Amino acid sequence: MLRVHRLARASAFALSVLALSACGQSAHLAARADTGPHPMLPAPEPSLIPMVKVATAIGWPAGMAPTPAAGFAVNAFATGLEHPRWLYVLPNGDVLVAETNRPPTEDPPTNPIRGAFMKSAFEKGGAAIPSPNRITLLRDGDGDGVAETRTVFLQNLMSPFGMALVGDDFYVANADAVVRFPYRRGDTRIDAAPVKLTDLPGAPRNHHWTKSLLASRDGTRLYVGVGSNSNVAEHGMAIEAGRAAIQEIDVKTGASRIFASGLRNPVGLAWQPQGGALWTVVNERDELGSDLVPDYLTSVREGAFYGWPYSYYGAHVDVRVQPQDRALVARAIAPDYALGAHVAALGLAFYDGRLLPGRYANGAFIGLHGSWNRDPPSGYKVVFVPFAKGQPSGPIEDVLTGFLDAQGQAHGRPVGVAVDSHGAVLVADDVGNIIWRVTPAR
Repeated sequence: MLRVHRLARASAFALSVLALSACGQSAHLAARADTGPHPMLPAPEPSLIPMVKVATAIGWPAGMAPTPAAGFAVNAFATGLEHPRWLYVLPNGDVLVAETNRPPTEDPPTNPIRGAFMKSAFEKGGAAIPSPNRITLLRDGDGDGVAETRTVFLQNLMSPFGMALVGDDFYVANADAVVRFPYRRGDTRIDAAPVKLTDLPGAPRNHHWTKSLLASRDGTRLYVGVGSNSNVAEHGMAIEAGRAAIQEIDVKTGASRIFASGLRNPVGLAWQPQGGALWTVVNERDELGSDLVPDYLTSVREGAFYGWPYSYYGAHVDVRVQPQDRALVARAIAPDYALGAHVAALGLAFYDGRLLPGRYANGAFIGLHGSWNRDPPSGYKVVFVPFAKGQPSGPIEDVLTGFLDAQGQAHGRPVGVAVDSHGAVLVADDVGNIIWRVTPAR
C-alpha cells in the first residue's frame, strides 16, 4: 500500500511538472533559422526541469485529413490499423506496414518521479499502447489508390520495425534481433518460423528501441540504425555498446560491425539515387532549450563519427557529458542538413517515381513525428528537401500539414514514408492509425 501511495504522489508530481514546464523556455529563433545546411545554433539553455509540451493525441474526426501543399492531394490508403509505424513496398506493389510499439521490457529503475513523468507524457502523446507485434500486408489490386486487401503477413514478432527483401529472403529488424523468413512473390502471409541472423542491442534497457533496416544494392549486407540508450549517456557508456550507430551486417554469416557512430538515434535509412550514398535522418539530443539541437538529414561516411554524446554539429561540446573525449570531438563530422530542433525526424524516402513533377526527382520526403521538448511545438508534418547532384539543393518544403490543430492537439503523427509502385508517397500515421497517400492534385 505504501508503494501505491508513493507512486500516486510521484504521478501527481509528474503532472504538475508537465504543467510548470509548459511555461518554461520557449524558442527564440526565427522560423526555419534552425534548418538547412548552415543552421543557427544559439547558446544552450539547460534547466533542472525540461521543457515538456506534449500534444494530446485525439485522432482524426470523421471526414478530416491532413492538409496537402499546393499541387498535391491526399487520401486514406488504409484505415483502422493499430499504431502503424513503418512501411515497405514489395516488388509486386504490395505494401507492408509494421504495426508496432516499444517492447514490454522495463528500463532498470532510476528516478521514480522522472519515470512517472515520462509515462504520463507517453500516454498523452498516444505512444503507450501495447505493441501489436505484427506486419500487415495491404494490396491495391484495382489501382484506385485504396487498399482493398488486408492480411496479417507476419505476427508474434518483437516490436518489429525495419523490413528488407533480398532475393527470396525477407528480413525483419525486431527490437532485439534481425530475423529472416522465406518469401515467394505474391505471398499474403508467412507461416514459417523466423531464423535469427544476428542479435541487436536490446534489453534490459532499450531506450531507443526502433531498429530500421536497409539492404545494400547487391544484397550482401544489411544496414541497421540503432539508437542510443539515453539522452546524453547519463547512465554511462557501458550500456551504449553498439548503439548510437549504424551497424553493417553480413547476410551470409550474421557478422556485424559499426559502419558509422555518434548518431544519437538514426531512424530512416535510404540510398540517394544520384550519388549512391547512404543517408539517414537522426534525432538529436534534448533538454538544451527549445532552439537546440536540430534534428538532421545527413550522408553517412564509413568509419565516420558524428558527435554523440560528446558534441553536436561537429565540435559543439555538450558540457553535460563527463568525462569528455577530446579526440573524438576533434574528428566529429557536422551533418549535411538541419531539419529543425526537436522535430523528431523518422521517415526517409528518396523519390524515384514518375508520378510527381520532375522537380521532386531524387529529393527526400521526410516524416517529422513531432516534438515534446519544445515551445512552440515543431514537426508534426511531412516535408521535402530537394536534391541535385546527390546533395541538398534548396530550402525545406512542407508537403503534408494539419496533423496538429490550433488547440495543440494531435489528430495524427507521421512516421514512416515510402514511394509506392505507382509513384505516390505513402505516410504511416501512428496516432490516426491510417496510411495516407499523397498524389498530384487533379
